[in-house]
Amino acid sequence: MRFFIIFILSFHISVANADEIYNLLKIPNLEIYKLKNKNNVRYLNAKGNFKIGVDDNITCNKTKKTNLDEKFPTVEKNIKRYNSTFLKKIDLKYIVFCEGLFVSNINTGGIPDNKNRTLILDINFNEKYFERMIHHEIFHMIENSYEDYFNENKFTLFNDTDFEYAECSTCTNRLNLDLYKNTNGFLTEYSKSIPSEDMAEIFSFLMVNKNLIEEKIKKDSILNNKVNFIMLNISKIDVNIL
Repeated sequence: MRFFIIFILSFHISVANADEIYNLLKIPNLEIYKLKNKNNVRYLNAKGNFKIGVDDNITCNKTKKTNLDEKFPTVEKNIKRYNSTFLKKIDLKYIVFCEGLFVSNINTGGIPDNKNRTLILDINFNEKYFERMIHHEIFHMIENSYEDYFNENKFTLFNDTDFEYAECSTCTNRLNLDLYKNTNGFLTEYSKSIPSEDMAEIFSFLMVNKNLIEEKIKKDSILNNKVNFIMLNISKIDVNIL
């Protein structure tokens, strides 16, 4: 009887947690993965497939436990780079794990949502770029919280006058994430899509391989100006991040 009572109580607690998560994030089929962290991040897991957004244009599938357990240490290591004060400033509290994340049928590694303080991450994203992707998406949350610091018109002026970004990140074939050997103002092909992605790519490399960037900017004055712009404005939020 005692076991049965404990089971019933546990079931009701689990249901309450699921309802509370949905009310907070408006994402169905989530469960708690890990709550206690020094920087107060709450890690949540997709226990079932979900569709959200306008006309259900955002889709992702449930995770395989073995896959998530394998990828989680990498995620946690990178998220620990940010203290709780900084994360609060950029409205990031919840990280949702799923597999096969798509926005309007376009595969993506992550979706930031400042309004709901949430970052959705696809744990199946290309391992080669996985760690950079985490910081790339976090930068979008930074920019959304501090648009005045990361003014895209000002940032665009660093480029050669004959260069033009695409109209949007999803209406261009500039998608490659490999580092250019000769940067000429841009770290990757994807950097050339729109200013926001250019800044996010720079930030991601600074977080993952700052020494490499320091070598690149010695021979690239445009990139040097962009890097200084990012570092200066990040320092206005928190001097300890970069």
